[in-house]
Amino acid sequence: MEKYTLIITEKPDAAQRIAEALDAKGKPQKTEDRSVPFYTAQRDKPLVVVPALGHLYTLIHEYGKRNQYPIFNFKWAPRYMAEKNAQQNKTWIEVITQLAENADNFIDACDYDIEGALIGYTILKHACNNKDQTATRMKYSTLTKEELEKSYAEQMPHLDFGMIEAGRTRHEVDWLYGVNLSRALTTAANRVSGRYTTLSTGRVQGPTLRFLVARERSINSFVPTPHWTITTQVNINGIDYPVDYQEKTFETKADADAVVEACLHKTGVIEKIEEKTIQVSPPAPFDLGSLQAEAYNLFGYTPRRTGQIAERLYLEALISYPRTSSQKLPPTINYRAILSGLGQEPAYRNLASELLQKEELKPHEGGKQDPAHPAVYPTGNRPARVLEESERRIWDLVVRRFLAVFGEASVKQSMRVAVNVDGHYFYLRGRRVLKEGWMKFYKPYLRSEEVLLPSIKEGQIVQLAKIAREDRFTKPPPRYNPSSLLKRMEQEGIGTKATRADIIETLYNRRYITEERIVVTDLGFGVIETLRKHASPVISVKLTRDLEDKMERIQSDLERRETVLTEAVERLKPVLAEMKQREMEIGQALTEAIRKARMQERIIGTCPNCRTGKLMILFSRRTRKRFIGCTNYFKNACQTSFPLPQKGTVKPTGRMCKGCGWPLLFVRGASRRPWNLCFNPTCPRKEERKKRLEMQNLQQRSSNTTSEQVL
Repeated sequence: MEKYTLIITEKPDAAQRIAEALDAKGKPQKTEDRSVPFYTAQRDKPLVVVPALGHLYTLIHEYGKRNQYPIFNFKWAPRYMAEKNAQQNKTWIEVITQLAENADNFIDACDYDIEGALIGYTILKHACNNKDQTATRMKYSTLTKEELEKSYAEQMPHLDFGMIEAGRTRHEVDWLYGVNLSRALTTAANRVSGRYTTLSTGRVQGPTLRFLVARERSINSFVPTPHWTITTQVNINGIDYPVDYQEKTFETKADADAVVEACLHKTGVIEKIEEKTIQVSPPAPFDLGSLQAEAYNLFGYTPRRTGQIAERLYLEALISYPRTSSQKLPPTINYRAILSGLGQEPAYRNLASELLQKEELKPHEGGKQDPAHPAVYPTGNRPARVLEESERRIWDLVVRRFLAVFGEASVKQSMRVAVNVDGHYFYLRGRRVLKEGWMKFYKPYLRSEEVLLPSIKEGQIVQLAKIAREDRFTKPPPRYNPSSLLKRMEQEGIGTKATRADIIETLYNRRYITEERIVVTDLGFGVIETLRKHASPVISVKLTRDLEDKMERIQSDLERRETVLTEAVERLKPVLAEMKQREMEIGQALTEAIRKARMQERIIGTCPNCRTGKLMILFSRRTRKRFIGCTNYFKNACQTSFPLPQKGTVKPTGRMCKGCGWPLLFVRGASRRPWNLCFNPTCPRKEERKKRLEMQNLQQRSSNTTSEQVL
């Protein structure tokens, strides 16, 4: 059999695109072996392109009992040996090993980042019989034909071992922290309660939950302070305009009342008009974090969802590699070619044409850099299929951001008008755009509104149309949402651009946090309190940041992997020793937290009848059925109850029915799609639905009768 070059990619979609780009005719031969696809392309020599499924190898406990701790011995092994749902990986590894036997050259073409470097390395080392030492490396930021051909022609002579060492170290340190601390928590809770509950924490997960607990405590302990403000309107040419009083707040009600009394029914004079013109630079190109933040603010997409959508767009060669921290767009990506491609899409035709008329295209860039990839940008390719709404939104957002960075600075004018009312000053403010500049390209996603003022002049008399005192209270600090939490993690330097969104998702999955405006559960409080009391170093932001810095130094060959691992083990040993010694105490605290959390998950809302009890999901000992009951039933004070579906999962949504205002339940059954249930038997929406169905049935019977008469 003729020898060939084996190219390893990270995912099946990438394998297909690489094979199509490198095949001389663009039509590689697809083969499947036990459902594992691979492609044979003809170029200067035969190429076989085979994909992985992300990480095929992971870390496992080398020897000892499954749930014991502390453990510091580990080895890299196929994922199917560690995860029950990864059995498909066994076939995948066998096919790659078989293909490697007849290959005489090996190329790592996985994504060029730490995770991709580690995926390619472990496959070449373990599945391809130590070919990591002789393999070459393709480096690319998009899956376009032009860039893939260039990447193949200009292969790196060897793997990026600095990046690989950094990836190995990160996974190994995270494994040491995650496995040991999670086992310590889970074992302690199970030992006391006798019931198995999976608890977890880790090197990044712990400090992130600590941010949330600190904010939750600040909110819970916040004591509102009263203050007073003045709201005023002036009438100009028959139209009322809001104005601000010179002092934003008053510490006493009497002071605010004095101003109202002094200015009530008075006229004022426009004493001074100040105009200011400012230039607003274009936005910086997207890095992953800013793309996730913008998508959350505009569309409500969680950071994880945005990352997944961006990954799909990358695999379809519509945008560049999204897991980047760069805000730079080098000229080598060929700005004009991308704009010309975008100009083929009707929605961008005029905007792209306007930019292409410029003699020089120079993007406005941010300060962040990434040695592996540029900022996120569109490739200029058009979608080969109809994109889903979420995909279309993210693609459009990336395209318009790319267009905007080449725009001119916009020019805005602000106006401040001082109105003197018997020595009291009120300020009328206006703003307008004098020159759109880059805003024209990004307009759908701009939220600033113009406030246009009428024609006025100094010395003009105006009438106070309204003046009133408002009673207010100071507000607690805002809750984090997934976007602001991700930003905080980035600012603190914990986690990576590729892992932060998954860490947040894990906190939700572990039920440490709930809701979009993040609320920490009793279980989340219990875990952090336990770690604070018995393992405080592992929730230290400084410790986590120091480890991140060390792993970056490993990538630059300024630190040794072995040194970092040794340091991590030495820090963990005393922490785990104390947790082992205090296991019963820890278990009791966690068991109580789990009990409270489970009880909280069953509470639906306030009872609509007695108004003092709570409705919650209960189970009848007599019938073995679940139902909704009021907690005051146990005090013989309320008999309120409602039936529930007996199959599937039922849990509170935290939202109210728009028809009646009662709490909604989320129901996921085995035989139908999930739905929201209003359990109010007299809900107006149910009556409307019932009447609609009766009308439809009546119309159907009428239609059938007419048909019979015709026959």
